[in-house]
Amino acid sequence: MSRREARKYERRACILEVARQSFFERGYAATTMSDIAATLGGSKGTLWSYFPSKQDLFSAVLEDATAKFKQELLEVLELHEDVHSTLARLCLQFVRKLSDPSAIQLHRLINGEGGRFPELGRIFFERLKAVKCLIADYLDQCVEEGSIRRVETSIAADHLMGLCMTGCHQKLLLNVIGLPTPEETAAEAAYAVDAFIRAYGRASVNSIDSSQMPDNLLLGKE
Repeated sequence: MSRREARKYERRACILEVARQSFFERGYAATTMSDIAATLGGSKGTLWSYFPSKQDLFSAVLEDATAKFKQELLEVLELHEDVHSTLARLCLQFVRKLSDPSAIQLHRLINGEGGRFPELGRIFFERLKAVKCLIADYLDQCVEEGSIRRVETSIAADHLMGLCMTGCHQKLLLNVIGLPTPEETAAEAAYAVDAFIRAYGRASVNSIDSSQMPDNLLLGKE
């Protein structure tokens, strides 16, 4: 990468970080391209040369966040040993992400302003769909190896994601609880896997609980 390309990449990353903070703190409606340009200390023309509209900028903020998450999930799925251990790691990563304060802020933003700005929901849905396709591809592999029943894997992926979103995530969105402990996060991931395997697994596949999670996952360590 040339110096010019490196500077352009760094500038883009800086714009995305300022935009992310502004969207989360002010909301989508109250965030303006002029305010972001002023915070960056440059002209609106420079900002527009990177992102021609606020919608494009918001889309890029989401893409930046989901690209990192997709890569994390891909690394988990590439370490496939058996369906239980792999889905346990996947769900743990998913529940951790859903419980992260930035993820909660993003979901509140979409839910709060999606009615006035339908494009927010569409942009968010497309990013979620990319994650779902990643999981569905892995489930296709599980079907072929016989570790889960032959089913419509895109629907099964929806169900798995839904199981990861029904506990702490919903309570955090409603501000009912504080951040879950590593043990609570691991238990919720284990319950999600257990329910999924009971619905889609072969009869020979046993259910699991959080006590079967590796210690390094329970403690949130690498």
